[in-house]
Amino acid sequence: MFGPLLSLPNSFILAQVTGEPSADLTGALVVIGFLAVMAIAAYALTRKSRGPAPKGVSRIEDRATEAPEQLSDKQQDARRAAKALRLAAKGGYKVGADGKAERVDAVDLEAQQAAAEKAAAADEAVRSAAQEAALETLREAAQIGAQDAEAREKVRGGLSRTRKEGFVARIGKLFAGKQIDEDLLDQIEEVLYRADLGVNATEALLGALKKALSKQELTDESMVWRTLQGQSLAMLAKVSSGELTLPASHNPAVLMVVGVNGSGKTTTIGKLAHRYAGENRKILIAAGDTFRAAAVDQLEVWCERAGVDIFRGKPQQDPASVCFGAIEKGKAEGYDLVICDTAGRLHTNANLMAELQKVKRVIAKAHGGAPHEVLLVLDATMGQNAVAQARQFGESIDVTSIALTKLDGTAKGGVILAIAETLGIPVKLIGVGEQMSDLRDFDPKIFVEMLFERDAA
Repeated sequence: MFGPLLSLPNSFILAQVTGEPSADLTGALVVIGFLAVMAIAAYALTRKSRGPAPKGVSRIEDRATEAPEQLSDKQQDARRAAKALRLAAKGGYKVGADGKAERVDAVDLEAQQAAAEKAAAADEAVRSAAQEAALETLREAAQIGAQDAEAREKVRGGLSRTRKEGFVARIGKLFAGKQIDEDLLDQIEEVLYRADLGVNATEALLGALKKALSKQELTDESMVWRTLQGQSLAMLAKVSSGELTLPASHNPAVLMVVGVNGSGKTTTIGKLAHRYAGENRKILIAAGDTFRAAAVDQLEVWCERAGVDIFRGKPQQDPASVCFGAIEKGKAEGYDLVICDTAGRLHTNANLMAELQKVKRVIAKAHGGAPHEVLLVLDATMGQNAVAQARQFGESIDVTSIALTKLDGTAKGGVILAIAETLGIPVKLIGVGEQMSDLRDFDPKIFVEMLFERDAA
């Protein structure tokens, strides 16, 4: 087939000499034409077999001839965004709101750096504040723990005689080698009645013991103590109302203090003044016990120790007028607490009760809503007589709270149970020593725990 092609040069020369085409030349031209037709056919078949490009896909040769204006808006935006990102990555550029690259001036770069440093400083400040808050919480917890430990120690010391000499010690002696039964409960009942607890408190404690015995829960000595402790706490919790309510927002708050001579009234006022002065409160003491000159002098000494002011009247001046004058001074000069002392003759004196009622009425006229607390000071060493005093004062002037003093000097600390169960007046303060800090807020839980503490027998 390719023979004519090989002889094509010779055939062409011969045709030029003779003037006529030879057979070989003719055959060669035929072959060339045939090959050309075959090549065209093969190309056509190849194009047909590939078919059209899928939708959305263009071949390289198609894209090479595609004009830029044929790209969609989204494609053009994408190209611009990609270019802007590449430039921003190299520095000196940023991506604008329209997606295009924008040159960043040196000033903008400094502003961005300053903003980043400011944000880092703010984060560091937040972290530092969080750390300081955590440390402050730990310090407060430690302080509360220390205060709680101090309170326990003070109350433990104050109730020492009651534990060692009072009804707690006597009950403890009953358990030696004895079975816990009805006979033992009868002996406990006798001890309680002799302990100045009164009928109501004694019956409440015995009732709890008998109930536990009927359920066979009093299996040993520890269960008896646990029952007594639980019932005592329940009795005290019913009348526990926290600290004295004397907020400075009353402008001023007014505390009326009552009690018989010798109960520790003047000492209690002095210790309260010291406490509130330590809280940066401006305090004025009204020396309302004008019938006893020594009382005013003693109160002045306490005021000097506490660093607070005193309002004195004339000897034998009407106590109500002294309290009225002190409150007026308190309002005019920005005091936030006025403590009014009152006369303290025997509670059985009808004239005294009438005088206290008058003082309370005058205080109310001097300052609306006052007195905000009426605090009765009782001597714990008086036993059941203290309960009688509380009843008399409560009926005459509506006592709102009690301060039970001299617990450290008596074995009759259980009288507080009689006050709670019989009268229902909240005990808010207890005196457990001579120091300024020995006037403590009453905490029923700590009190009961220290009262029945067995390792201090």
